[in-house]
Amino acid sequence: MQAIGLSRGGQTTKIHVLTDVLGRPAVIRLTPGNVSDIRVADDLIEAAGPVRRLIADRGYDANRLRHTLRSTGTIPVIPGRHSRRCPIRHDVRRYRDRWRIEAAFCRLKDFRRVATRYDKLAVNFLSAVILATIIAFWV
Repeated sequence: MQAIGLSRGGQTTKIHVLTDVLGRPAVIRLTPGNVSDIRVADDLIEAAGPVRRLIADRGYDANRLRHTLRSTGTIPVIPGRHSRRCPIRHDVRRYRDRWRIEAAFCRLKDFRRVATRYDKLAVNFLSAVILATIIAFWV
């Protein structure tokens, strides 16, 4: 599998990352660029195990995900999409901590191999992302 899909910018791959409290990537998944974020959410949450709060952007806004999170005892801190009829309330103060995931992506994109994706196979690209994660955050 190549995990390459057509998006607005051309052929791309999405890197989905779940970080810990300090912003260090804990779970990493790859999908083609045209796959919705919400389709990977269950896999990310299952791989992470029990968490107290989940902070995510509007791409993860779905009633099913919110229900799943609450049934496992996790508090979702996810703002609603602008197109919702009933606005979703979320903890704005906690949502400000989402900068950590953005900082993690910026740090990963410092590695040219991750930023440009020269690899054809998804396995090779994922291994490059994991190596960059180890070097940037754990060494």
